[in-house]
Amino acid sequence: MIGKSASGQSGKAAPQTRIQRAKREAILEAGLTVFSEAGFRGATLDRIASEAGLSKPNLLYYYPSKEAIYEALLRGLLETWLDPLQAIDPMGEPVEELLGYVRRKLQMSRDFPRQSRLFANEIVQGAPRIMPVLEGELRGMVDRLAMVIEGWIAEGRLAPVDPRHLMFSVWSLTQHYADFDVQVRAVLNADDPYPGAETHLELLFRRLLTP
Repeated sequence: MIGKSASGQSGKAAPQTRIQRAKREAILEAGLTVFSEAGFRGATLDRIASEAGLSKPNLLYYYPSKEAIYEALLRGLLETWLDPLQAIDPMGEPVEELLGYVRRKLQMSRDFPRQSRLFANEIVQGAPRIMPVLEGELRGMVDRLAMVIEGWIAEGRLAPVDPRHLMFSVWSLTQHYADFDVQVRAVLNADDPYPGAETHLELLFRRLLTP
């Protein structure tokens, strides 16, 4: 039997109030901070609730478990992470399209460092919650991009590279600045490493990709 929502419409969930949306956002923001610092195993509901400024029972009203908060964060993160890959235009100029991807990935490390660390922690743990996405959607997107890159190479518009290892290089060289932020800033003795990183990575990949 299908129940009725508070709005009286059969089968439809009641819309969230502004306060409910704000509390969910506060919980996710707090969860992002705690998970990115402590990892999934080290995070606790008590710490997330405290970070969100809520009582634990209040938090549990919105999310029934630590796993539910973590999985909600990962779903949003995966959408954000895949968008720059989808923005590569097969009809564009090959080197510039790939350099644009490098810039977008570096900008994500600058703007979303906690998300990057959350993703890295999940991968280090063996990706138990996102393996289907990695083996399905992500692999499919990389396979399609690999065909585009191989076509560009065959046309003489791109230097010969292994498309998949090229993606690994982009991911590792850009996400390093978020995942190892403390080390980067300590070695550079700089408050903002990103202008220099963008210049270096553009030079590196332009030399690699230009035929």
